[in-house]
Parts: sequence; structure tokens; C-alpha cells
Amino acid sequence: MTAATLTPVPQPNLARDSWLVLVRELRPIVRDPFTVIFSLLQPLVFLGLFAPLLMAQSGQSTSEVLAWFLPGVLVMIVLFGTGVTGSNLQYEMMFGSHERTLVAPIARSSLLVGRSLKEIVPIVVQSLVIVGVALPFGYRASVVGFALGLVLLAVFGVGLGSLSYALALATKGKDWVFWAVQQSLIFPLLILSGVLLPLDGGPGWMRAVAAVNPVNWVTTGIRSLLQGDLGSPDVAWAFLAAVALAALGLVVGVRSIRRSD
Repeated sequence: MTAATLTPVPQPNLARDSWLVLVRELRPIVRDPFTVIFSLLQPLVFLGLFAPLLMAQSGQSTSEVLAWFLPGVLVMIVLFGTGVTGSNLQYEMMFGSHERTLVAPIARSSLLVGRSLKEIVPIVVQSLVIVGVALPFGYRASVVGFALGLVLLAVFGVGLGSLSYALALATKGKDWVFWAVQQSLIFPLLILSGVLLPLDGGPGWMRAVAAVNPVNWVTTGIRSLLQGDLGSPDVAWAFLAAVALAALGLVVGVRSIRRSD
């Protein structure tokens, strides 16, 4: 009798497995790209309503206001988009698909890394759309600065997405806790970052909190990048904040998914 030949089970490989998870997460977006565009509704509303108010109050031209306000809208896209991605993981845990991936012959860390890297694609696509919408109104940005800005936003988004997934794992079975924490953090971070309104004239305590808010650093940095001021110290601080947040998010997220059951 001939012994049956057993197919060897592939050994976990973080890079390969993260790519497989990334492709798996991108498939729904490829099948239904409208979801990425539809999520731009809120940023477009902010752009369409806040920009005229800022022009009326400041007396500046449309292009000048957009040069200040549009970078904040790009940060807002990352903040709102990646901040809620943990809800997708909660949905998978609710119906058991997440548990099935945990027993797959892949590196468990890749389940977090691949998901987090997936956030880069919507960030880039949505940023291109927002800038494209603003161009007919006189907005202009440095091409090199915009490319570097996309890298900054991508790194920032990976960190926020990882933390969102970690929060979803920590609140498994308690969806309301996830949304309570998420909403309690997102809006203070947004307001205290100078995305919507300048904080120069704000109370001292507000400016003090904004000074340690990483979202504020990223916002200030991307404004400098899009204006072509690539050598500004704000750019260095922005990348430092984004890289630190990405490292923290990946460490916390990987640890959480390794402990997941």
C-alpha cells in the first residue's frame, strides 16, 4: 500500500500573512468602492459649511481659507474613518468569523497588522477626492508636500486603526462600551486639534491640552507640508507624533489579538 501524501501546513510568516489579511480586507472595498466615497459625505459637509463661515469671519479669500482648513479636513477623514474600524471587527466577532480566523495557520499578529494597513487605501483615495473637489475653488498645494502628507496620514491612520481594533477586542460582547469610549475621545481630540477653528484665541487650558494632542501636531504638520514648507519643525513633530502613535497602536493591538479567544 502506498502511504498517503500529506500536504505540509505552511509555517506562519508575518509579512506574507499580513499581505493575505490585507487582500482579504480590501476585497469588500474593491467590490463596492461606493462605500469609500459615501464616507466622504461628512467631510464634504464640513468643507462646504465651515469654509464660508471662516471666510466671512476672517475676510480672507477662498484659496487662503482652504489652505488653512482643507488640511484639517484630511486629518478629520483619518480620525473619523479609522476611529470606527473596530466596529467591523466587532461585527465579525458577533457572527463568529473572527474566531475562525484565529485558528487559521497564519501568524496571529498578521490579523491586526493586515487590518491596520488596509486603512491606508481609503485614506489615500478620500484625500485625493477632497483635494480634487477643492481645486476648482482656487486651492493649490505642493505636489511633493501632498505626497509626504499622504504618507503622514497613512502612518497616523495605521496607529488609530490599530487602537480601534484593540478597543473592539477589549469590549467584546459590549458594543455600547466601544461606542461610548470612541465618541468620548474622538470629538475632544478633534476640537482640541485646531481642525475646525483656530485655537490661538482659546482659553489657556485649551491651548495647553492642544499642545500635547498628537492630532494637533499632525494637523499643524500637514498644513506646512501642503503649503510647501517641507523643512518646518512642525513637519518633523508631526511625523514623530504619527510614528509614535503607530508604534503604540500596533504594540497594543498585536498584544490584544494574541490574547484574543
